Amino acid sequence: MTPYIQVVTTLPDRDSAEQLAARLVKDRLAACVQISHCTSVYRWQGVIEQGEEQVCLIKSRRDLFPALYRTIKTLHPYEVPEILASPVIDGGSEYLDWLEQELRPAPE
Repeated sequence: MTPYIQVVTTLPDRDSAEQLAARLVKDRLAACVQISHCTSVYRWQGVIEQGEEQVCLIKSRRDLFPALYRTIKTLHPYEVPEILASPVIDGGSEYLDWLEQELRPAPE
């Protein structure tokens, strides 16, 4: 298994998704953030809701997750934002090398 993770969060609109993505990349907490549109169906406070959202798929590293999480929570407009991290089991060596170069240096 690699030290890399993919973190997913959803935001209510394109502007807030792009602002979050830019901040995470600028701060080197993410090497890349992919933004795509989705329709979400969920239960919130006992009511089934449906809404349009923007999904952010964030490429990062496990040791950066606490700082990444804090940044998302600070900038996120939702009361309970989705912030889920999944391990990257394996990947293309060239891509993983690029990913490492674009993130904050790993602790030694």
